[in-house]
Amino acid sequence: MMAPVVDERDAQRDDVLQNPGAERVKAVRALATRAVRARTGRFLVEGPQSVREAVLTASVRVRDLYVTEQTADRYREIVDAAHARGIPVRLGTPQVLEAMSPDAQQVVAVADRLDFSLDDVLTRQGRPPRLVALLAHVRDPGNAGTVVRAADAAGADAVVLTDESVDVHNPKVVRSTAGSLFHVPTVEGATLAATIRSLRTAGMLVLAADGAGELDLDDLLDVAGAAPAGTPDLARPTVWLFGNEAWGLREEDRALADAVVRVPIHGRAESLNLATAATVCLYASARAHR
Repeated sequence: MMAPVVDERDAQRDDVLQNPGAERVKAVRALATRAVRARTGRFLVEGPQSVREAVLTASVRVRDLYVTEQTADRYREIVDAAHARGIPVRLGTPQVLEAMSPDAQQVVAVADRLDFSLDDVLTRQGRPPRLVALLAHVRDPGNAGTVVRAADAAGADAVVLTDESVDVHNPKVVRSTAGSLFHVPTVEGATLAATIRSLRTAGMLVLAADGAGELDLDDLLDVAGAAPAGTPDLARPTVWLFGNEAWGLREEDRALADAVVRVPIHGRAESLNLATAATVCLYASARAHR
């Protein structure tokens, strides 16, 4: 049976973290709370997929990588990438890694909070954005993270969350993005009306997704690129506005959009959840743009 491959650049066996109650372990675990993230300016990245993407993304400042000897061997590419970037790799026992995070499969990183502004979104590509997901009052971490992942897959330029939405650095959000948080600029703390004004000024169409919308998404796709006057054209740069998981968009929020669009339901389902509806809408725009 082969011994685990622990590179000489990895921490020495004498330096293996062995005490689950150590202050360093407690400090990492504490990043699961919003107050500590706000105070330290750091957040927790859990699991091999998310950690891999954080380590491979040059713009993300990763402070430390924590692995066991076994996961250092299993995910050697993550450890090698960390070494290449000068990120400290710290070995711990399985008990220590479990104490840091029971959800991380014994691969944990600590990174500086991501800090994107709406101005970054408007200028980073050297052109106005073509596709943006805007989340108003979205408070479920799993839904928010899945929208970020869907936006990444659809080629969106950004995700923007209002100030009444979930903290994007919440560990459940980070895990749900499966690494996409490190690919798509994600702005948080935005004011809805001001954000829509800025994106509209940049030439973007604003569409609200709502089950009671007067326009059908399939119909808009049928005329994309040649929409008649008065009909929103999905081929235009578009902001999709999504609301709360339980009650959707408030009336005053829907009124900020250029049109309200429903995703057609052809079967007997009562509705779609937020993340599913967002995925359908973002892919419809991606198709129209291409």
